[in-house]
Amino acid sequence: MDNIDLKNLTIEKAHEHLIKGDFSAKDLMESCLRVIAEKNKDINAFLEIYSDVLEQAKKADEIIKNGKATLLTGIPFAIKDNILVEGKKVSSGSKLLGDYKATYDATVTRLLKDEGAIFIGRTNMDEFAMGSSTENSAFGVTKNPHDLSRVAGGSSGGSVASVAMNSVLFALGSETGGSVRQPASFCGVVGLKPTYGAVSRYGLFSLGSSLDQIGPTAKSVSEVEVVFNVISKYDKMDSTSIPENLRNKDKKQSKKIGVIKDLMTGEGMDKEVFENFNQSLEKLKSLGYEIVDVDLPLAKYSLAVYYILMPAEASTNLSRFDGIRYGLSLDGKNSIEAYNKTRGAGFGKEARRRIILGTYVLSHGYYDAYYNKAIKVRKMIENDFKKVFESVDAIVTPTSPFPAFKIGEKVNDPLQMYLSDIFTVPANIAGIPAISIPSGMTKENLPLGIQFMAPHFGENILFKIGKEFEK
Repeated sequence: MDNIDLKNLTIEKAHEHLIKGDFSAKDLMESCLRVIAEKNKDINAFLEIYSDVLEQAKKADEIIKNGKATLLTGIPFAIKDNILVEGKKVSSGSKLLGDYKATYDATVTRLLKDEGAIFIGRTNMDEFAMGSSTENSAFGVTKNPHDLSRVAGGSSGGSVASVAMNSVLFALGSETGGSVRQPASFCGVVGLKPTYGAVSRYGLFSLGSSLDQIGPTAKSVSEVEVVFNVISKYDKMDSTSIPENLRNKDKKQSKKIGVIKDLMTGEGMDKEVFENFNQSLEKLKSLGYEIVDVDLPLAKYSLAVYYILMPAEASTNLSRFDGIRYGLSLDGKNSIEAYNKTRGAGFGKEARRRIILGTYVLSHGYYDAYYNKAIKVRKMIENDFKKVFESVDAIVTPTSPFPAFKIGEKVNDPLQMYLSDIFTVPANIAGIPAISIPSGMTKENLPLGIQFMAPHFGENILFKIGKEFEK
């Protein structure tokens, strides 16, 4: 069936068509594969299309026929290359893992299999999720579907680009400091970072264990909500997963949205981003929201705290990739030489930079000066957010200080690259949920995004504001 309009198709509409029999899961999946065949060679969103997609579609069609379909049954989606799917290759965007195949399903994978969703393939990413542009992938850069000379963002650039190029209805990415929201802003789609502990991390390659969360991306807020409701289940396999009875979701809403005072100057922000942000605030006022100034004096230290905690946790997590248990393995005169050779050849430049930085901040003599201090400041930032959320429903910022930049423009300037996370990182530091929603276009026709942050387990607040803002 050639006439499926993937550009305007939502999860909810596709479900209706599948139930009515207007088209089958196989028809839908084949439409997606045609788009991938046409666009992926230029965009490089997908690293692999799974060989069993036809089989998956047949199973989904049987479930639909038997009247047991849920909203996600037969819906094709893409999964980031650092989330395990049993029996499938998973490389985390690195040469170090070689042809490693997952030996079990991640919890999110199992939950989506239970729904009958179709796993169409795995998507490109910055190596071990270290990056903001997907330029650090061992398998080439993912390009922005709106402008092939620009980055799609990162580290979940492949997942977000797969949605933006209309090849799937949703995708899963992972977030450590903005890795779903920032590319969502660059590519003009919706991206969610859930509350820390809302979605199981079991079966996700760890980068920064106290920051990582799996998050969905799709073209609309309601679709992201559908996926979030499926994957946000308590999981005893993840020690950081929060039991349902401790998830306080019943929050009184006052229709007040906070703007961080320091942001109103527009300093360090692209001129068009700042103008678009002010227009978005006017739009929120017209929707009946009261915009108030809020004080988050320590939020400006979030990026500094992040670039101590994340490399420290990364250096520890990545020590398991030693060339002995799995993945790439190079010979040496002894085990230490083999270990050094394997890691030297397997890890890319950015991964090596962060491992060195992380090992340094955890080393004797620097642990208290850097790591312990960062932990204390993190707690203070979290308390600042708690205080602010006593008087407002949500906090609003631009998602990124600039639109998608040119490929190669910032790759040799790590500090400039790290600044692209300046608005997204505070939510990861505080463990709160945040969403990026398309808010307009630049004169060059590049997408812009606006970000809303809410208190712990305030995803329902984000969805409500988001749906109103979208209209």
